[in-house]
Amino acid sequence: MSANVRLALRLFAGFLLIAISTVAFGKGVHDRTQFGHNISVGAGEEVTEVTCFGCSVRVRGHVTSDVTTFGGSIVVEGQGEIGGDTTTFGGSVRLEKDAKVAGDVTVFGGQVHRDAAATVLGDVTNFGGAGWLVLVFGLPLVIFGAVIALIIWLVRRLMRPAVPVAAYVNR
Repeated sequence: MSANVRLALRLFAGFLLIAISTVAFGKGVHDRTQFGHNISVGAGEEVTEVTCFGCSVRVRGHVTSDVTTFGGSIVVEGQGEIGGDTTTFGGSVRLEKDAKVAGDVTVFGGQVHRDAAATVLGDVTNFGGAGWLVLVFGLPLVIFGAVIALIIWLVRRLMRPAVPVAAYVNR
């Protein structure tokens, strides 16, 4: 490789590194997504969107968009504010005094605990009990299993060797 090609590759790599670092350190997007580790948005902190799988979320600051948990709870404390929807599957939502949610609050398989001073501008929907979790997650799995069983049955049925009619007549 010539010196000019190596220099061009180094310059390209340098520009690419600068471009990536400006996006990474920019102030535009502050999403938080965790798997199995709780998320806490502190007082005075602003986050765009929060998603948590197998963990819980505690909001004391400001979330400008949605908060969603799968298998965890959401707690909005003090002056905590959520600018979008609050949704949890298999967990509860607790809105303490002076908490604000600009969108809807939806709970599947849990409970909503709401202080009288908490503000929710959208609808509050609670599908309490484990029956909803079975319906939402279990029923599609049962249907998927039935489709797979049907495909296996059809393949086995079509792959069976043909038996001549004479084999039945000679019995």
